[in-house]
Amino acid sequence: MEKEKPVTAILRIHCPDQRGLVARVTDFIQRNNGNVVALDQHTDKIESRFFMRIEWELDGFELTKEQIAPAFQHAIATPCHMVWSLDFSDRIPRMAIMVSKMSHCLYDLLARYQGGELPVEIPIIVGNHEAMAEVAKQFDIPFHLLKITKENKAEQEKIQMKLMKDNNIDFIVLARYMQIISDDFIKAYPNRIINIHHSTLPAFVGAKPYHQAYNRGVKLIGATSHYVTADLDAGPIIEQDIIRVSHHDTPETMVQKGKDVEKIVLARAVEAHVARKTLVYMNKTVVFN
Repeated sequence: MEKEKPVTAILRIHCPDQRGLVARVTDFIQRNNGNVVALDQHTDKIESRFFMRIEWELDGFELTKEQIAPAFQHAIATPCHMVWSLDFSDRIPRMAIMVSKMSHCLYDLLARYQGGELPVEIPIIVGNHEAMAEVAKQFDIPFHLLKITKENKAEQEKIQMKLMKDNNIDFIVLARYMQIISDDFIKAYPNRIINIHHSTLPAFVGAKPYHQAYNRGVKLIGATSHYVTADLDAGPIIEQDIIRVSHHDTPETMVQKGKDVEKIVLARAVEAHVARKTLVYMNKTVVFN
């Protein structure tokens, strides 16, 4: 029988760089009888900004979950001008998936979820086409069809946002959802909407990017996963990868290779977000080990 993992607290921090930051944070944990199990830090010398992720076991820790945040704010965060967030490993994030007609990213996420690789709950899948309803049914997840037109886009998005609220959604994954999300929607989920697209942008925009890439004889294709912002496809990048192609490839094989790398990149991005390993500052993302 597999031993149950101990519950941990996860603290993510960024602040102006200054002496003694690591010592102050670890001392706060040690003084309260905490056992650190992971620590990763980074200093951006150009911005003079310090970034940190630290995780410690709560078994034996002298502060309750409710006491940690105010104690940390008073002792360290305020004097050090920190921006920070606190999470607990036993809080399972609730993830919504939004899809259109392509199934590769959806199938991959659901397979990882069903296999226990993604520690999330998936209360809903939202689609603007009927194509993915059967996939949702296979995994026994409620599917909500909200077809989008120019005339009803605002109204349908209000329904989407209500679905997210009613289902207590923590973050959203656009698994090749081919609609632009409004600013109001994005503001409701800052750095909590994850998108995936091919990395042939901006050279090959519009329809059939892999066919365009084929016609130019490209040697590399790839994918980028990022948080969604009001600037289309220009949000903070979480994960990227590439795969080589050659003159032996056809547009069809390039499309398939593109789908493969999109699946992997999106899964890595979601895994990093769920593990609370991402930290956004300005329009960049620090992804901790």
